[in-house]
Amino acid sequence: MTDQSSADTAEKRRAFRNLHESGFFLLPNAWDRGSAVRLAKLGFNAIASTSAGAAWVAGKEDGELGLEAILDHLRMLVASTDLPVNADFENGFADSPEDVARNVALAVDTGVAALSIEDWSGAAMYEADRAVERIAAARSAIDALDPTVMLIGRNENFRDPSMSVGASIARAVAYADAGADCLFVPFILDRGAVAELVSAVAPKPVNVVVHQYDGGIRVFAELGVRRCSVGGSLARTTWAAFDAAALTLKRYEAGDGC
Repeated sequence: MTDQSSADTAEKRRAFRNLHESGFFLLPNAWDRGSAVRLAKLGFNAIASTSAGAAWVAGKEDGELGLEAILDHLRMLVASTDLPVNADFENGFADSPEDVARNVALAVDTGVAALSIEDWSGAAMYEADRAVERIAAARSAIDALDPTVMLIGRNENFRDPSMSVGASIARAVAYADAGADCLFVPFILDRGAVAELVSAVAPKPVNVVVHQYDGGIRVFAELGVRRCSVGGSLARTTWAAFDAAALTLKRYEAGDGC
């Protein structure tokens, strides 16, 4: 990494961390170079990656891309824009804390400003103690390279229907204590539950994912949520429009549209 690129990366990381100090911002998820460039031109202050969107671009399903493919994807996004990039780093592509730490170091080296670590293995939820150990290992790996990189602790509550809101919030608190800078519980959306989550992890910021783009987004800001991401919904909307147009075209092949 050249001196200039190192300085640019450091500035992106400082800018992204500063966004979390107060107020509210939107963090749209890009899935390829074009979407990253367009989001920057539209005036957003930062972008996130999306594991689902990255997989769809590659003709795969969410969770089917391996570590090397995701690292290449992150390098591409970082190089595409001057905006800070928050990486959807899934479960760190490892189960053990030691392997999570190794892979997190590789992710930091791509130039991202932040990365998330989930507590879902791809098949089951990690036990709470092991999930906390994995967050702590990620934090240590980040601190050894650049402490300004933000760590997002993510509880995949929707994967386990038996997990209560209280249990999800308890995990978020534990992840905050283990070194997560920001907490993310994707499908805690009830206003009372969101307010409880924000209060429980304060002063650390909370991320909420939104899939409906309407005035409800501002409600989260009023509840003290610092940022809202959109997951794979922008990519899903784009691909849905593609499918609809392609199916319309296909009908003309058989004469159905004539």
